[in-house]
Amino acid sequence: MTDFSALVREANLINGAWVQADDGRTVEVTNPATGEVIARVPNCGAAETQRAIEAAHAAFPILSGMALGERVALLRRLHQAIMDNLEPMAAMLTAEQGKPLAEARAEVTSSAGYVLWFAEEVRRADGAIIPAPTAGRRLLTTRHPVGVVAAITPWNFPSSMLARKLAPALATGCTTIVKPATATPLSGLVWGHLAEQAGYPAGAVNILTGSARAIGGEITANPKVRKLTFTGSTEIGKELIRQCAGTVKRVSMELGGNAPFIVFDDADLEAAVSGAMIAKFRNAGQTCVCTNRLYVQSGIYDRFVKAFSDRVAALKVAPGIEPGAEQGPMIDEAAIAKMEELLGDALSHGGALTTGGKRHARGGLFFEPTVVAAANEQMRIAREEIFGPIAAIYPFETEAEAIAAANDTEFGLAAYAYTRDLARIFRLQDGLEYGLIGINEVLIVAPEIPFGGIKESGMGKEGGHQGIDDFLETKYTCIGGL
Repeated sequence: MTDFSALVREANLINGAWVQADDGRTVEVTNPATGEVIARVPNCGAAETQRAIEAAHAAFPILSGMALGERVALLRRLHQAIMDNLEPMAAMLTAEQGKPLAEARAEVTSSAGYVLWFAEEVRRADGAIIPAPTAGRRLLTTRHPVGVVAAITPWNFPSSMLARKLAPALATGCTTIVKPATATPLSGLVWGHLAEQAGYPAGAVNILTGSARAIGGEITANPKVRKLTFTGSTEIGKELIRQCAGTVKRVSMELGGNAPFIVFDDADLEAAVSGAMIAKFRNAGQTCVCTNRLYVQSGIYDRFVKAFSDRVAALKVAPGIEPGAEQGPMIDEAAIAKMEELLGDALSHGGALTTGGKRHARGGLFFEPTVVAAANEQMRIAREEIFGPIAAIYPFETEAEAIAAANDTEFGLAAYAYTRDLARIFRLQDGLEYGLIGINEVLIVAPEIPFGGIKESGMGKEGGHQGIDDFLETKYTCIGGL
């Protein structure tokens, strides 16, 4: 595997300096495939966070006051720095998160893509001249950076989720405080190093690791932070929204999912099985847009279960650096325990195990890719986000039944369906209560599209032209006496 040691930062970036926690405490970073400690990062708290916020606040007039062309040039240099370090960044990501190296490369490349997208999109963040209802006036709107932005990112996609937040913030002139997940902090800290290489001024990018409660508490309470953008569980997202209410911060929330995957009788069976493999088992099922419930129409049900189970049984489970690895380890022991608990519940409610079903023979944090047929709504996996390599397959009869079952959840992030019926495609687009819908396709995310859910899956969009809006305030000015 490519050596990534030159990119490892075992310190936090505050106001342009790499520092340790005030009390010297650290947190170990381990490789989930081996259990090896690969780094130790600072265990910071409220005091360090307050200094980072002060630094971002002081740097805000500098970054926001730059000419647009200068900010665009900085983003382009940041994009180039990521691409120049693609292989070591991917190796670092695999080492701390566990995903196969091919998936890690794709994530880092996607991260660079978001940086480049927002370098281009910020040029189009324009205002307007509004026709005045009376003579002698000009009415205009202008757009301005919201201020200091805090970003809290998850462990499953620690690079690309940060890119979606950091890139639009820096593009618009907002300065930032970043809190990466404790399990995967190295992929967040490296962005501080790359931002320095790109030439960002001190305080524009501050990155803190450590206590989520202490760092998050200071971020949400401090009035100098004007926006919080968070990716994580719905439960934590709700708590952060409540905490931000005290200072009326702007919030963007990319929260949990319970994605349905609907296969109709008229679907291309081979394409549907291949799509389900990606949608379910990418990153060992540890993705917010991962399919949680597979609904298969009765006419094709048995053939789908057989073909899908055969493909799942053949998946290569191995450390992410091993050639041909298709599923790596789970992130921690709690994730493994959750798989065992959910599977036990499903089998107790009549589920039929067709493959997998236990910890993998490799030991450690590896779990067998698993398929449960004859799933039903009494099972916990019908309601809870699995976030692991267990696929539950539910039979259905009618289109209306499938849509109703798919929507029977408080979540509304991603949904997928396979059908050759053109009219049905448009009915699904209208009827599915989800922010992201893939029809005959599962790899649907790109910088050009507005990523985000509805209902309790969040608020706000990341990517697309919409992805820059939450980082800008709109001011209206009326000029009279003309």
